[in-house]
Amino acid sequence: MTTKSPVTPPKKAVVPKPVGKLPKPAPVDDGDELRMGLFEHLDELRKRITGAMIALVIGVVIAIPLTTPALELLNQPYGRPFQTIGPTDSVVNFFRVALTIGAIIAIPVITYQVLMFIIPGLTRKEKRTLFLALPATTLLFVIGAAFAWFMLVPPALGFLEGFQPTIFRPDWTADLYLSFVTALIFWMGVAFQTPLIFFVLAILGFVTSGGLLRQWRVAVVGAAVASALITPTIDPVNMSLVMGPLLVLYLLSIVLVFIGRRFSRVDESTVSA
Repeated sequence: MTTKSPVTPPKKAVVPKPVGKLPKPAPVDDGDELRMGLFEHLDELRKRITGAMIALVIGVVIAIPLTTPALELLNQPYGRPFQTIGPTDSVVNFFRVALTIGAIIAIPVITYQVLMFIIPGLTRKEKRTLFLALPATTLLFVIGAAFAWFMLVPPALGFLEGFQPTIFRPDWTADLYLSFVTALIFWMGVAFQTPLIFFVLAILGFVTSGGLLRQWRVAVVGAAVASALITPTIDPVNMSLVMGPLLVLYLLSIVLVFIGRRFSRVDESTVSA
């Protein structure tokens, strides 16, 4: 008598359990993220412009009591009471000077807003470094304005007033004279802030002294273009009076960048030349 062996049921296939969660499929790029990024960028620009404008308004309010003494100082090379043609010229020129003084007072805040928009995503330490360096912008602006007033304005006015005296009789109006002088003073003050801005950018790891040295040709061309725009005259003497200090400021920027890199937390090799 034969016994049948029990039939063993077939084993079920063991399916291994997935380890962790399965990756979600990548969302289809329909442009929403791009639009959100653009809107956020525009909103950041709006905030920075608003902050700069508020600082400028506060600076102008502070500058109003200082405008009359400033006009008296600016009137010294003019040598006589300012000539006005239109009925509102006196008011317009008064607030022109007040606006220039207010911009000088608000320079630290305006510079901060511009840099925060250009280089976002700074750490708290980097923001503190930037904030501590900003008061020096006013000092450099005043030095640049004083340089323009004592070194550039007298020879420029002398050249313009003495140019072809038998053909042209200088009889400048207050509007043209003040716009010329204030523009020269303001932009030279802005130019004198270049070393400090490069120093801050070096601390934040955005520029290197070697990169600036390699770009010396671009700096010379840029200084020549800037001097042509700042200088109201086209004679080489006045242009050299502007171009020379601009090149010296660039050399000073290289030195300050070299010093600033010693305090930077960014590796030198990671910064593009």
